[in-house]
Amino acid sequence: MAPLRPLVEVCLESVAGCRAAEAAGAGRVELCSALVEGGLTPSRGLQRQARQACSLPVFCMIRPRGGDFLYDEDEYAAMLEDVRGARETGMDGVVFGLLQADGRVDRERTARLAEAARPLEVTFHRAFDVCRDPFEALETLAGIGVERILTSGQEAGVEEGLPLLRELLERARGRLGILPGCGITPENAARIVAALEPEEIHLAAGRRRPSPMRFRNPRCRMAAHDPPGEYERVETDAALLLALARALHGDPA
Repeated sequence: MAPLRPLVEVCLESVAGCRAAEAAGAGRVELCSALVEGGLTPSRGLQRQARQACSLPVFCMIRPRGGDFLYDEDEYAAMLEDVRGARETGMDGVVFGLLQADGRVDRERTARLAEAARPLEVTFHRAFDVCRDPFEALETLAGIGVERILTSGQEAGVEEGLPLLRELLERARGRLGILPGCGITPENAARIVAALEPEEIHLAAGRRRPSPMRFRNPRCRMAAHDPPGEYERVETDAALLLALARALHGDPA
């Protein structure tokens, strides 16, 4: 199929998805794992397989965990290593976002990650949608020199965020790209493109399908029964771990 206009970036998490995106006329792939958490860093194995499976530019998500975008030094070190890994696996770009506790863009560490990524392109992802001031963040990211910002206009979806997206597109013109994304469907895609006239858009086309497993154990579940919220983290609890170790060795609590 001929390439679509505006350029369509498809967010996906499988090699089969890469092939489907190319067959549908997409212009770029954002490769992730764990899209149910908003996307995490895919394994290097998946990156290499995706690179071999399609000729589209492949951008790699760099995100060490779900939840917020305030990262400690260990997490940041992992992100730096994952950026280097994305260069080694032949990715065309990386996608990341870092904030400070006060909701501002973490300028210093974002700039260091962007520098480590070069010559790959850099997209600042939807961490932008939970920053405190989108116009201040836009200026910060333009100064750093990222290629684009992925954003829903700080709303649940692009359609709700149209007013802010229009202003962002105008302010960013000629300096960096604004990539509208989130909640784009066959029903609203034409309206969104007509309203924004973007050069590129970001979407997913995921659909739930039943597993081909014939044998199933209904008593066992691997996923969390109560998944954490946007501003929660699941971390190893040192005190709980110590209590478990003592219990296993028969020590008193």
